[in-house]
Amino acid sequence: MNIFKYPGEDAENKVLAIINRGLDFPQKAYQDVTDILDDVRKNGDKALINYTRKFDSQNVTERNLVVSEGEIDAAFQSVEKECLSALDLAIFQIESFHKKQLTHSWFDTTRPGVFLGQMVNPVDAAGIYVPGAQGGKTPLVSSVLMNGIPAKIAGVGKIVMVTPPMADGCISPYLLVAAKKVGVDLIVKAGSAWAIAALAYGTKQVPKVDVITGPGNMYVTLAKKIVAGTVGIDMIAGPSEILVIADETANPSYMAADLLSQAEHDALASAILVTTSREIADQVSDAVDNQLKSLSRKNVAEKSLADYGVILVVPDMETAISLANKIAPEHLELQVADPFACFGRLKNAGAIFMGQHTPEPVGDYIAGPNHVLPTAGTARFSSALSVDNFLKKTSVIHYSEDAFRKEAGYIIRLADIEGLSAHANSVKIRLA
Repeated sequence: MNIFKYPGEDAENKVLAIINRGLDFPQKAYQDVTDILDDVRKNGDKALINYTRKFDSQNVTERNLVVSEGEIDAAFQSVEKECLSALDLAIFQIESFHKKQLTHSWFDTTRPGVFLGQMVNPVDAAGIYVPGAQGGKTPLVSSVLMNGIPAKIAGVGKIVMVTPPMADGCISPYLLVAAKKVGVDLIVKAGSAWAIAALAYGTKQVPKVDVITGPGNMYVTLAKKIVAGTVGIDMIAGPSEILVIADETANPSYMAADLLSQAEHDALASAILVTTSREIADQVSDAVDNQLKSLSRKNVAEKSLADYGVILVVPDMETAISLANKIAPEHLELQVADPFACFGRLKNAGAIFMGQHTPEPVGDYIAGPNHVLPTAGTARFSSALSVDNFLKKTSVIHYSEDAFRKEAGYIIRLADIEGLSAHANSVKIRLA
């Protein structure tokens, strides 16, 4: 990995290149996705099945588009007990964390004659997208948990999961077991933009939902971006990111492994080390080279590190923290002697992992907080997926006649300032 002294012109240029890689999409991709969305909106299940048969499996038909109870029962028989135990622990801990996020309706009667409040209700239906992951060879069970659990805790009435089928027309048993355990109501064998279209517009077999969450490739992300407004979405997610802040006490091998854990995701992923120690910088660079040799996705990780990987040597921890807040990474690791003395000053990050025994994968799978996180600097203004994504809040207002008359003049004055005479009249007519 390239090592730069920060601040410095070369270091600044590298940081800007990483920050500004953004979420731009080719115009052709926009047109392709728009055409797919229109096709599914007009032709429903027929279009959905046509795309699925063309790109994923010839074995998907109208009769087996939706996963049957028999398929789910068979999945439980095929999944090993060790996996079930791991799933149960992850579910318990993710549920425990997300239950603390649940908000409730509230009402206030402080002002005489005025009743105000906010009703909190779940959306009626939610769609969760689970990527195909190498044709189903690497089933992303964690995506099922991280999207399904907060929806269920919110009280969503119907949870629909879409995921691309494997070549044989089946869904990985691991995904089916995870979905059943978290309370998914319907599983559809469809992926990419056509699955998002089915959730957004509804088909004969796929109910229209109110919110769509979950990660995916460029076509999934674009489809979510286009249908946002027709339905709610969680976020426009970009490539994976990690930023590690380290001092002289950090373990170079650990940090190299953590940087590579994100670099292997995608050629556009970013992996940044910010350290106060030049010695640590050199040792991490060497460790990355050594560990890279044995990676199954070596070529992807190499490309990611070449374009969006960097080691920055800073003069002090304050500079490191300021830089991290500027970059606003998805994952931020604190590999320092006392992470608890630092984390309160970190304002912009999707998730913070503190200490040498808390690598990013702990959060991916089992710690409890959600791993669907803001990317591309959006942690400056957005948050991890949560129960809130599946809730809506409705204001409630009641005035008695006395309370109304007490404030009527103020309402009329403000309406007059805005030139809205009909607004003012709706108040005046009640004063006659």
